Amino acid sequence: MRWLVGWSSIAASFGTAGSAGSTDEGRTVHPVGSQLLWGDPDPLWAVGDWRPDEVRVITVDPFTRLAVLGCCSATDEQLRVGLFAARGGALRHLTAWPGSYTVVVQSGRRVTVIGDLAGARPVFHTPWANGTAYATAALPLADLIEAQLDIGHLAALLACPDVPEALRDSTPYTGVRRIPPGHALILREGSREITGYEPVASLAVAAAQVDADRAVDGVRDALVEAVRARLTAPRHAPGTVPPDPGPVPGMGPAERRAARGAPAPGIGADLSGGSASATLALLAAGLPGVPGTLLGHGTGAGERLLAVTFNDLAAPGQGPELERAGAIAANPRLHHVVVAAGEEALPYADLDSGPLTDEPGPSLITAERHRRRLAAGSADHFVGDGARQVLDAHPARLADLLMDRRRRHLVRPVTALAKADGSVFIPFTVYRAARKLARTSYRSGIEAAAGRLRDRDFFLTAEGSTLDASLAALTWSRPGPAARWLTGEALAEVSVRLQESAMRPTSVQRPGEARARAALARHAADHRVFEQAAEVRSQRLHAPFLDNQVVRAARVLPEALRVQPGARAAILRTVLAGAGIRDLPAGWGAPSHPTATATFHQGLRSSLDTLVSLFDAPLLADAGLVEARVVRKALRAAAEGERVPLDGLADLISTELWLRRLLSRRGTCWTGSAAPKQRAVAGGVVPRRSL
Repeated sequence: MRWLVGWSSIAASFGTAGSAGSTDEGRTVHPVGSQLLWGDPDPLWAVGDWRPDEVRVITVDPFTRLAVLGCCSATDEQLRVGLFAARGGALRHLTAWPGSYTVVVQSGRRVTVIGDLAGARPVFHTPWANGTAYATAALPLADLIEAQLDIGHLAALLACPDVPEALRDSTPYTGVRRIPPGHALILREGSREITGYEPVASLAVAAAQVDADRAVDGVRDALVEAVRARLTAPRHAPGTVPPDPGPVPGMGPAERRAARGAPAPGIGADLSGGSASATLALLAAGLPGVPGTLLGHGTGAGERLLAVTFNDLAAPGQGPELERAGAIAANPRLHHVVVAAGEEALPYADLDSGPLTDEPGPSLITAERHRRRLAAGSADHFVGDGARQVLDAHPARLADLLMDRRRRHLVRPVTALAKADGSVFIPFTVYRAARKLARTSYRSGIEAAAGRLRDRDFFLTAEGSTLDASLAALTWSRPGPAARWLTGEALAEVSVRLQESAMRPTSVQRPGEARARAALARHAADHRVFEQAAEVRSQRLHAPFLDNQVVRAARVLPEALRVQPGARAAILRTVLAGAGIRDLPAGWGAPSHPTATATFHQGLRSSLDTLVSLFDAPLLADAGLVEARVVRKALRAAAEGERVPLDGLADLISTELWLRRLLSRRGTCWTGSAAPKQRAVAGGVVPRRSL
């Protein structure tokens, strides 16, 4: 886990002494294992196993400097120009370079920390020592202020995981706040201000429509530049690799290396058979760049990219995906590795192992599965996460089209739903739901969601039904799948949060745009947890679809194009065609949700006894969020094949697992004479009795 941390205070002597922050009494505090980037009066540290090229500092004078942490393709001269632009308030300019990174600018006593558009590079802050401390991880700040759990946030995360009005700017730790995606944190001698750097679309007037071909070209250029930013970066080989024990029956060199937990040098990519991962693999293999290390590691016989496909032997129905992956891997520039695993890699397997993540997330229950695949990958590994949320149309965008009086663009999507579910009444049902959403104000929609929580009015979608999922999404807000198992007190508290948000003045967006951005922010936060939970030492995961310039280019895509069936696959096909890649396998862009659902069913049945024992005395029950017997009953019902939302159970299990890891940790992120005396949540789970 890698993060940066710093602070700003009124006192000019609050900075550093050597490599440690000092308080007014001369006592020191600094992060464990940190690298000081700059000191007095507003210090900044980088913590963790950062590579040398991932930490860049541009200094004009002792009080005018810029730090970029992460993968950024900007040259030193471009960074210097960006620093001077930021001094004049042009923050958006600092987010336009290809790559995924965090920017910190110091200009006098003003410190600006800029988050990303998606939310995969968040920024957190908290009041501390007559000033404000900030970091790109919440847990270190929680340790710094010895914070307790925010039970209300956990309730909102389970009840409404993709509803910003319920989550607000809170985190699992009391007193630690998160800045929203597309915003920057500005500190001036301890005082803080949060400002957005992106223009917000008007509710009354639609944004000017860009020609579809030009918009797709923009996505192509942004995605190509995002991949090129990784290819042109310095290559890295794993630092300490256990020795190869020699030939093992049934295992090749790649399998033996994966078993030792070390990635291969050079560039790699997932190749699941889906359109997103395949696009990244083909682009990375075809673009100019350095495929391996300077010493020649990671290359061979003209191969430029290590493509990894996961073959789940315990789950049926993967045949078409494996065939597509094999057809794509026939490209001579790809070295194809298939990682096969059985029941030991099913969801919910080996829950006892794994690191503590910054926040809870659904990937905690599939971490071992992902780790097996990623260990066979490369030191720099592409993943296709975020493509669906960035390129696809959220169903609520149908209401945006109605608000613009463009009804004819609804014909193809509702017809596709009718063909999928086999009912002639579906077009009228979807049109009626979209029209209702278009005519519902923001305040009325949020208040209605609060009422559904109070009344325990939950919409249970049929398994695999695209229509039910679309109808459930055609609202301003909806309860999450785990809400049905929360206690009445927890639901009432989340309902109060929604009611307060509805009454608070806000810059209201159009319903489709608002729901799409919220879904992207939720997925980006889950992707960040996935990176931490499935982390392989000396490996970096790259998700170009979550980069600023890709998200920004995708937002220009016309809504009429987004809502068409197969739009994402068609856009990515055009992207590859622009790069000279036109020979794609049959079934390009086919969905894989039924296979994933079957895998979760099988994993739950295989680990039922372990999961039931996990909820014999759950910490979630101690916090007053669930009743243990209700969750155990739901687990047994799901294992027997009853109609139960599996993603809701996954949310409950992952949150319980995260709580147990959090309370069992030892030590703190800080050291020094003024370091906190105890870690965050040292007092255990303390339920909130008053609402």
